[in-house]
Amino acid sequence: MRWSSDEAVSAADLQALREGVILHGRQQAQGSDARDIACAVHDEDGTLLAGACGRTEFERLYIDYLWVHPDRRGEGLGGDTLRRLEAQALRRGCRDALAETLLDDAAAIYEHLGYACIAHVHDFVPGFTRHTLLKVWRARD
Repeated sequence: MRWSSDEAVSAADLQALREGVILHGRQQAQGSDARDIACAVHDEDGTLLAGACGRTEFERLYIDYLWVHPDRRGEGLGGDTLRRLEAQALRRGCRDALAETLLDDAAAIYEHLGYACIAHVHDFVPGFTRHTLLKVWRARD
């Protein structure tokens, strides 16, 4: 056997580890229907103005990233982007949506858009609280 640590662990090995853990978890849960989901908006020049991405799985939308170009923040573009992503998830049969953020302002925006904070960890990263938020469209049994 040959051990490696830190920077000596290749990017391919790191990716294989991630994929192995995810695959194992999905095999335990059975019935995974994971699919990537995304939406984006560009200006007439093709510059990305906002976007969101994540996955749908087990009748849930998992939001990984929601981003708005700094010059366009405060215009409602983030909320519009999120609503479009949610509409896609609803068409896929999702019952709820889960988001996490380290930013208090972002958590407040999610709450304004109908999400409820179900957990938070203070000082998750020094000076930042990790917020876990859930929006329920149809209750689970």
